[in-house]
Amino acid sequence: MLEARDNESLAETARKIRVDILKMLNRAGSGHTGGSLSVVDILVALFFGHMRLSPTDACWPERDRFVLSKGHGAPALYAALAALGYLRPDDLMTLRQVNSCLQGHPDSKMCTGVECSTGSLGQGLGVALGIALGLRLDKLPSRVYALLGDGEMQEGMVWESAMAAAHYKAANLTAICDNNGLQIDGRVADIMNIEPLADKWRAFGWNTMEVDGHDITALQEALQECRHYQDGPSMIIAKTVKGKGVSIFEDRASYHGVAPNDQELKTALEELGEVAYA
Repeated sequence: MLEARDNESLAETARKIRVDILKMLNRAGSGHTGGSLSVVDILVALFFGHMRLSPTDACWPERDRFVLSKGHGAPALYAALAALGYLRPDDLMTLRQVNSCLQGHPDSKMCTGVECSTGSLGQGLGVALGIALGLRLDKLPSRVYALLGDGEMQEGMVWESAMAAAHYKAANLTAICDNNGLQIDGRVADIMNIEPLADKWRAFGWNTMEVDGHDITALQEALQECRHYQDGPSMIIAKTVKGKGVSIFEDRASYHGVAPNDQELKTALEELGEVAYA
């Protein structure tokens, strides 16, 4: 288990992860800015304040598992893994380079700490359910966490997996929705409305709660509630802001899959308190 951190330390970790995300995307010249920044606080609450992990033993059988179903948010996952000690900080600047362990979407065969390869939207929840059921068969105490995008909820496979997880009462599975309201083509509500989202998950038999996706304390409390719930799977709908932390990116679909240029990087890092960055 990792040592617990106080709220101030967790907030600073989130700030540094956002800085790393922007630097690596700028160096790569491509990647997903908005949806990477929106999930940072969720990842911090999970990895640094809740999950059973061992960076010195990445294959520890009793570790909790994490599946980034919205695989385009990989920069956030990589930055968090580096902060945990799974990756070297220098690895981050190799994002999207040929032969780098940090591909545009997570690759479990190349990157330590990545439990499964993801990227095709809709598949991650089913994979997470399979892992959860396997862990239950092995009588291991580990839990599985899957992070999905709200636009991803338009995929039929998500709901097949949701139905199966409730049927098999996979109490060791928690899904989290990065509910930032935007996808690559615009607002989720305009492209294919998924509301009422919480009611749908409850109707599918999931223990469902809604939280502020940038309130790390509220996220931790929700995750703890899910850990104690034993009647089936849990869904946390985390209300977030796409591009969170940098005003020029916030709530803008145009930065879904666009990396910051040099001037945007300078502006963003100054806003995040990295005034000494050159």
